[in-house]
Amino acid sequence: MELTTYSDFAVRLVNTERPARGEDTLTSVEAVRDLFGGARQAARRATEADVTRLRGVRARLRAVFTEAAEGNERGAVDLLNALLLEYPVSPQISGHDFLDDAGRPRWHLHLAEHPSNATAGYAATACMGLAVQLTELGVDRLGICGAEPCRNAYVDTSTNRSRRYCSDRCATRANVAAYRARKRRERAVSGRTADGSRPNAPASAPTREGAPERPTLAGSGSPSTPATSPDPTASGR
Repeated sequence: MELTTYSDFAVRLVNTERPARGEDTLTSVEAVRDLFGGARQAARRATEADVTRLRGVRARLRAVFTEAAEGNERGAVDLLNALLLEYPVSPQISGHDFLDDAGRPRWHLHLAEHPSNATAGYAATACMGLAVQLTELGVDRLGICGAEPCRNAYVDTSTNRSRRYCSDRCATRANVAAYRARKRRERAVSGRTADGSRPNAPASAPTREGAPERPTLAGSGSPSTPATSPDPTASGR
């Protein structure tokens, strides 16, 4: 197994908690054992005490990812070095069941099991994998998901270092949110509401309250006067 793949142990542990949502799945021995994946032998050593111990390691690993995501390389390295000192690794050469075309073992470095407790073994593996990723690919490959309120950790293995989210789902959600926000800004700039009307359009001037409208003569701007009946005695005078 490539040592870089062990960084998944760190990602897996950090993402058992979503602080912004108040979610935590690391609450039982079974949850600890699930973290080990296929390493069932190491998982069998898990006890209730490992729940608390691994939560402590989780907080420190999240700090490594956070410092890296914020561009603080030295801070991320210092935090990871402290973990490596506390949880040292024991490398050994292993062939497992991997054979080449000639039937010979494909020798590679493997991390030996730590018999002391499950937390020590898991933390050593996670930190070593993260350290290899950091030194081979760069600190900027460690990130925190940019989609609120997710904030999951991830390792960017893309060729152009373009990853910003922990999953396609979060990337889609963030793009949709950005699109809607952009449309709201555009409407605000144009002064229009969502239905296209102008909310602040000037109203027509009101007429003077209580004043009756006076009719005007057709084609004239002056008010009309009532017609008078002709004087019947005026004719023939």
